[in-house]
Amino acid sequence: MGPFTLAVDVKSSSPVSSDTSKQKMQNLQLAPKKFFASVKAGDEKPFDFFRTLFEGVIAGGTAGVVVETVLYPIDTIKTRLQAAQGGGKIVLKGLYSGLAGNLAGVLPASAIFVGVYEPTKQKLLRTFPDNLSAVAHLTAGAIGGLAASLIRVPTEVVKQRMQIRQFASAPDAVRLIVSKEGFKGLYAGYGSFLLRDLPFDAIQFCIYEQLRIGYKLAAKRDLNDPENAVIGAFAGALTGALTTPLDVIKTRLMVQGSANRYNGIFDCVQTIVKEEGPRALLKGIGPRVLWIGIGGSIFFSVLERTKRFLAGRRPISHPESNSKQE
Repeated sequence: MGPFTLAVDVKSSSPVSSDTSKQKMQNLQLAPKKFFASVKAGDEKPFDFFRTLFEGVIAGGTAGVVVETVLYPIDTIKTRLQAAQGGGKIVLKGLYSGLAGNLAGVLPASAIFVGVYEPTKQKLLRTFPDNLSAVAHLTAGAIGGLAASLIRVPTEVVKQRMQIRQFASAPDAVRLIVSKEGFKGLYAGYGSFLLRDLPFDAIQFCIYEQLRIGYKLAAKRDLNDPENAVIGAFAGALTGALTTPLDVIKTRLMVQGSANRYNGIFDCVQTIVKEEGPRALLKGIGPRVLWIGIGGSIFFSVLERTKRFLAGRRPISHPESNSKQE
């Protein structure tokens, strides 16, 4: 069979093309303005849920472990600053206390978060209009955070109790918390954790994704690792600063143990403001912004690099075989 040719009658096609160009101009004038960066799902490859889930789990777990290991001492200082009442001194020894036990929780929690976030994001981007991509990112971040909270909260409780030296090891912490406070002791401050982490996850990933989409559209190319790192650092630092009061409340509720000094979130806020002043709600903001800013830089650069590595190992589909089948 010879090559396929397309014959066009220029005279007969000119009125049609003129009408088409007019129609396109009208559509552009009537098109609503977009207030967020947008990405068309139609331009992307077909959605593979299980592969997206698998790659998200691997990439999320890898990024989470790297960040937690590198930045754990800063997190320990932040926790001790927030837990200190009045003019208590901050101990700078044992800054890696509880790291091993924390990694045992961070690995599955980060894997679950990204494993849920990525397919949810892809599905929502295909469901929502292009100008609502920010809503898709916000929603996917909140859903991913909710799924990961089932592991994150017990991990956070044990980690913070060890950071302030209540327990010597993670197994001892779990055993003694359950024996004294019951199983619910491992979920102390769960409400305040969700109050902090759901908006944090939603806002951080939304800012990151929107900035990344906007930068790619402006640069007309894929981003490199340093660019992903800078965007991740900005998104993390900004979100960390905005959610510091929520983090202080969560820390106080989680480390109070069986003493029950605070009776819930609102009582915690009232007691802190009454006894220590409103500025106490910003305790640890410096280490928190530094920690999450650097963490965002490392997390998102490792995440994107791992995702690219996994994408490069996908089985290659041969277009020749598809054309033969057609």
